[in-house]
Amino acid sequence: MYDYGRAIGDPPPMLQDPNGVQRLLEALQLGFPALFSIVNPIGGAFVFQAMTGGSDANTQARLARLVALYSLAVLIVSLWAGSFVLSFFGVSLAALRCAGGSVIALNAWRLLNAPDREAVETTKASADMAFFPLTMPLTAGPGTISVGVALSSKHPRAFEGLGWYFGGMSLAAIAVAGTIWLGYRNAYLITRLFGEHGARTFGRLMAFLLLCIGVQVLITGVQDVFGPLLGHAPEGG
Repeated sequence: MYDYGRAIGDPPPMLQDPNGVQRLLEALQLGFPALFSIVNPIGGAFVFQAMTGGSDANTQARLARLVALYSLAVLIVSLWAGSFVLSFFGVSLAALRCAGGSVIALNAWRLLNAPDREAVETTKASADMAFFPLTMPLTAGPGTISVGVALSSKHPRAFEGLGWYFGGMSLAAIAVAGTIWLGYRNAYLITRLFGEHGARTFGRLMAFLLLCIGVQVLITGVQDVFGPLLGHAPEGG
């Protein structure tokens, strides 16, 4: 229905908010550090290089672009409709953390114990890795989704502020996806800066940290499942 109280050509109410730009910048400042820290594209570049180092430069560049696009899609869905999607499929956040943490830990363990020059067998096999496991769960996994869902729950209750808030969060997701593309696109150069021995050492360190992250995500999921049960357990007499 047309709003007769508004003149023709007037901007929508959201754009008339004098604090709109400030709301958008505040959301961007809240979302970018939270998402960047959990995604960690610089550290992920070493993992990316370890898993795709046997591929040619064109394949690595294509993979970097695909992982950035897939990660952006995961971030946007998590921010805008993460809790709704999980509820629709009947998946709890605890189940997501348990499953995703297990996959992260298993992939990290494989990287931690892989030969120094583990190569990807074929270009096709490498391209198939773009979404799983490079995007999910190694880059934008359950930890990232959890942060996205948590950020979406912090939206303002006032309707006129929703657009600015989710606009700022979307800009944060785009910025993080850009850093993923830059980091993974230049993964070879980043590892080369550290030298062969330094890159190998740092890669093992990042694999170990990734293993710790996977275990922590798994522990958080287990606590979410059993915490309420243990809290209501009868005390032994």
